[in-house]
Amino acid sequence: MKTMKLIYPLAFALAITLASTGCRTHKPGPITPLYGSQNGNPGDMGGGDTLGGGDKLPPEPPVTTQTGGGSVADLTGFDNYTEDRAALAANTVHFAYDSSAIRNSEQANLQAVAAALSADATTKLLIEGNCDERGTEEYNRSLGERRALALREALAKLGIDPMRIRTISYGKDKPVDPASTAEAWAKNRRGEFVLLHPKTGV
Repeated sequence: MKTMKLIYPLAFALAITLASTGCRTHKPGPITPLYGSQNGNPGDMGGGDTLGGGDKLPPEPPVTTQTGGGSVADLTGFDNYTEDRAALAANTVHFAYDSSAIRNSEQANLQAVAAALSADATTKLLIEGNCDERGTEEYNRSLGERRALALREALAKLGIDPMRIRTISYGKDKPVDPASTAEAWAKNRRGEFVLLHPKTGV
């Protein structure tokens, strides 16, 4: 009988304790913003060629673009041209880590490209923007785009009609050196120039 008198108060106290802890309001932790979300601030996560991404980006940035550097080139005007990848291969421009700024050391390459275009008014140009392997595909696609556009704008300042230039970004999809080293990454952060000649007999 004495045992039963002790059990009832203990059981009652246990029920009160469980009820009070079980009903306590739980405050959720901070929500991790999704990449590209307008609510997050991806700028705090680092920049391109890095693991986070540095700009607010759409989920799928366009691969080709014709913005910047003046008038917009009509893509249909590039259909009847053949690619000459060797002509300007020596004038590839390389970029610093997470940057689309053109360094002073690359000005000679830009001037050589401008001279080649000025020498033959029938030619056009394809600029390919590339990145190293680090970072998300979306961010590097956008960074490659910015690099190609920066080169297009620089050529426009050198007197080349931007209507003759098409840009495309490959992001990290086309490395020239697949190794995961600082030397390879430096080679892969680049903008390549492809000279376009009109097809004969068209």
